[in-house]
Amino acid sequence: MRALAVLSVTLVMACTEAFFPFISRGKELLWGKPEESRVSSVLEESKRLVDTAMYATMQRNLKKRGILSPAQLLSFSKLPEPTSGVIARAAEIMETSIQAMKRKVNLKTQQSQHPTDALSEDLLSIIANMSGCLPYMLPPKCPNTCLANKYRPITGACNNRDHPRWGASNTALARWLPPVYEDGFSQPRGWNPGFLYNGFPLPPVREVTRHVIQVSNEVVTDDDRYSDLLMAWGQYIDHDIAFTPQSTSKAAFGGGADCQMTCENQNPCFPIQLPEEARPAAGTACLPFYRSSAACGTGDQGALFGNLSTANPRQQMNGLTSFLDASTVYGSSPALERQLRNWTSAEGLLRVHARLRDSGRAYLPFAPPRAPAACAPEPGIPGETRGPCFLAGDGRASEVPSLTALHTLWLREHNRLAAALKALNAHWSADAVYQEARKVVGALHQIITLRDYVPRILGPEAFQQYVGPYEGYDSTANPTVSNVFSTAAFRFGHATIHPLVRRLDASFQEHPDLPGLWLHQAFFSPWTLLRGGGLDPLIRGLLARPAKLQVQDQLMNEELTERLFVLSNSSTLDLASINLQRGRDHGLPGYNEWREFCGLPRLETPADLSTAIASRSVADKILDLYKHPDNIDVWLGGLAENFLPRARTGPLFACLIGKQMKALRDGDWFWWENRRIFTDAQRRELEKHSLSRVICDNTGLTRVPVDAFQVGKFPEDFESCDSIPGMNLEAWRETFPQDDKCGFPESVENGDFVHCEESGRRVLVYSCRHGYELQGREQLTCTQEGWDFQPPLCKDSGRLPRATWVSILLAALLIGGFAGLTSTVICRWTRTGTKSTLPISETGGGTPELRCGKHQAVGTSPQRAAAQDSEQVGHTMPHVSSCHRSGWTGSGCRSSSAGAPCIFLFTPWFLVRSAPSSGRFSLQANDNEPECEPA
Repeated sequence: MRALAVLSVTLVMACTEAFFPFISRGKELLWGKPEESRVSSVLEESKRLVDTAMYATMQRNLKKRGILSPAQLLSFSKLPEPTSGVIARAAEIMETSIQAMKRKVNLKTQQSQHPTDALSEDLLSIIANMSGCLPYMLPPKCPNTCLANKYRPITGACNNRDHPRWGASNTALARWLPPVYEDGFSQPRGWNPGFLYNGFPLPPVREVTRHVIQVSNEVVTDDDRYSDLLMAWGQYIDHDIAFTPQSTSKAAFGGGADCQMTCENQNPCFPIQLPEEARPAAGTACLPFYRSSAACGTGDQGALFGNLSTANPRQQMNGLTSFLDASTVYGSSPALERQLRNWTSAEGLLRVHARLRDSGRAYLPFAPPRAPAACAPEPGIPGETRGPCFLAGDGRASEVPSLTALHTLWLREHNRLAAALKALNAHWSADAVYQEARKVVGALHQIITLRDYVPRILGPEAFQQYVGPYEGYDSTANPTVSNVFSTAAFRFGHATIHPLVRRLDASFQEHPDLPGLWLHQAFFSPWTLLRGGGLDPLIRGLLARPAKLQVQDQLMNEELTERLFVLSNSSTLDLASINLQRGRDHGLPGYNEWREFCGLPRLETPADLSTAIASRSVADKILDLYKHPDNIDVWLGGLAENFLPRARTGPLFACLIGKQMKALRDGDWFWWENRRIFTDAQRRELEKHSLSRVICDNTGLTRVPVDAFQVGKFPEDFESCDSIPGMNLEAWRETFPQDDKCGFPESVENGDFVHCEESGRRVLVYSCRHGYELQGREQLTCTQEGWDFQPPLCKDSGRLPRATWVSILLAALLIGGFAGLTSTVICRWTRTGTKSTLPISETGGGTPELRCGKHQAVGTSPQRAAAQDSEQVGHTMPHVSSCHRSGWTGSGCRSSSAGAPCIFLFTPWFLVRSAPSSGRFSLQANDNEPECEPA
């Protein structure tokens, strides 16, 4: 199958490269307008620039053993999942093309115009379509079966049928207030050095970190109430609902920069400037910073959404579903979901590590070999600088051990539930088991977050004010994660991260063989888990050690501000400065604007500020840097506020987090409390479950706190797992009534069915296994007379896989439709010992003659190719090649001294043969190799 894909891609590339000039001319003839023809050429150039910059640079930075700096590690952690990457690329191409067209128009008119004043809506629509953006700007087509209301789509789309993109992955973050950009539509706050806010420039973010936020590792206060697991859960849930990939393009049309090499504000770079006295010995003037990827149809592209004279401001993309749906476990795209599932299991299991086990329990699998090797290598392996990372539903699972621990815990919980559900319902297909287990795991994420976590963060009064009790699904509530929540409010948790990773023994004491690690020693280190005693020591440390307390003059420790993603003999990053810079990059309005949004009084004077920030020294430092309260960045202002009663946030963040959580709950059709999602009995069982129970079921711990978020002492505050309640899965046993005419449905050979209800009637939805075709009705309904149709049949399709037909059709198109240029395409893949390109000449019969030398077969490894280069050329048969008396010899091709060459295309499935038109030769072939012989 992989070979089929390679052939298909190869042929498409061949057609594109060989015939693009004709296509371009054809477009010009069809359009009949030179201006529109220029759009095509500009767009193709934009694609070339974006692809060269985006993918070549990313490969260079993230290749095996190639990640050598914290900035590259940060890039890896912000690397979009392939589906998100395709959309980000389309947005980059669209924006680049519009910028190029703008420059062309301005050169002609010698005027400085906004692009939406220069380009027509028709042309912008053409660019949107040709760039690949248009499909992601249109509403998706929603399925219309009973299963659509039973299991949530992996992308989150169609949750709300009136607004099918609400909450879906790869859509723009929501805006609760209009963004503030210095040019009105795209430039971040602080982009232009001379730009003033209330008469003052914004302070450099690194200065804010140094004077207000940063504190020594040794000067941190432990939380007297909550465990480190509270902090870890917040970070884990953040990774369930929000991920904004950073721009990876280094070549915005005509002037983009490599952000690792420049300290200038030049798209997509927005570097963090360092004051001279605080620069490292090497003299680096800045820390690299990439802007977040724009969503399709925003920024320069925004005219597509409205009046051409007004740009739609730049919006940032969320690569994940907004919903609390355990996408950390299952992913947010079909492609990633396919990677995560165990397709050989009849129990609907997820993949686990193939080699290593944790006292018989599973570990996360490693990412496939083609993924960047960004993590610490296995200890004791000489010569390895980086190794593979874990594969999970979110790409940041290996960032820190606490995240890895929770990802591992939920992988095990899914597989435990799936095995138990299959034992209860032997008739369930693997997919039905997988979907039911996924549904339960998602519900548990929702319960633990809204019942146990959020009230502790907001405090009981603010929780009641902003979230309140569940009153049912609200189709008018937009669950899309907001920009201010993702970029500022929910980043409060960074101030609760302890600088130490604690691992405890079975008595919950410091482990004699596993001492505590400074956080910078554990970044992107899977072997901290795999060779560090497994999951149990980490879970014990999270349960029995306190989180760091968010104190106004101890906001973030040096592990995050001075040693983020640090590698040996390299520079470092600063998480606090990144947070501040990200807020400016996203155009978030200032602190006072958000207080007003939440109905809180604006803080206009130093005395006002002191009412919100009890530490006078901190309030004075903030005003000294920002000069005016309206200039304060929202993340810093919210972080420094006094806590609400029995809370871990101040009033602003309590408002923003509460509003978001209510929207995530009320706007989610699949929320666990919606009566149409689970039965009454199932909801009662779900309510009994807890994070402590999940730990009991999936680790070797036998005693846990009843409340996993409450820090306690061992053993007095710990209970036996036997006394920790959990759900009884009997509520999920599927039974069929015996008093109706339908009874138990018939199974179908080589197929499966899933049971659901529609308008109060029992419905079966059938599907066939891979390689089989469904014949008959897909959906059956139970009536008073029985099932309304006979069960379908699953018959061997008797057809080649679709990919094979695509390959054959593409090959036929290449050979038949463009025979005159086939030799040109072939020579692109035929390499001589030198880098020169040999000319094409004409021989007696008029057939193009290629003088071709050594050739590396498609899909051949460089090592294999090198071995082939030392042998006789004709010994290895290439996938695509040509023969000539002075080129291929031996088994590859033979011809007489006077003849023209034979041309052939060889694949594992068929042989296309072309003899010279002179008639002197015929092509003979056996099972493996064609030969040219005299006719």
